[in-house]
Amino acid sequence: MPDATDRRILRQLLADPGIGNAELAQRAGVTPASLWRRLERLRDSGVIQATETRIDWRKLGYEVQVSLRFTLDKSHPRAFDDFIAAARLVPEVTEIQTFLGSVDFRLSVIARDMAHWQQIYRDSILTLPHVSDSDALMLVSTIKDVQELPL
Repeated sequence: MPDATDRRILRQLLADPGIGNAELAQRAGVTPASLWRRLERLRDSGVIQATETRIDWRKLGYEVQVSLRFTLDKSHPRAFDDFIAAARLVPEVTEIQTFLGSVDFRLSVIARDMAHWQQIYRDSILTLPHVSDSDALMLVSTIKDVQELPL
């Protein structure tokens, strides 16, 4: 279990993921050697799973984001596996989530504009297997999007 020093390190990493180790050690109040050992332990224990890059898709020309909810026809024994395999092949799908309840899956899809969205929808989304019902929600704005934890 992370101690208070580990939590300080994690808070600093969440606040500034691109921080260098020397600066991180200083902000967390530890020596660089101690920081290295603690980071290794946090990685080995799975607390830190990866260092990731977050890309602003809009700055790359993707102006449309749609959240799609799907309910599958569960009478097919491979419905979930087939759906997942097909959804993974759609390059514009940025996230696939599964749920318990009336919705089985949620996909996040990005598109350059509405014409591109219509093409993706016709050519890739409507062809996903074993769909019994779907619902689309177009993102208007993001109010809160944080990766911070109450550490």
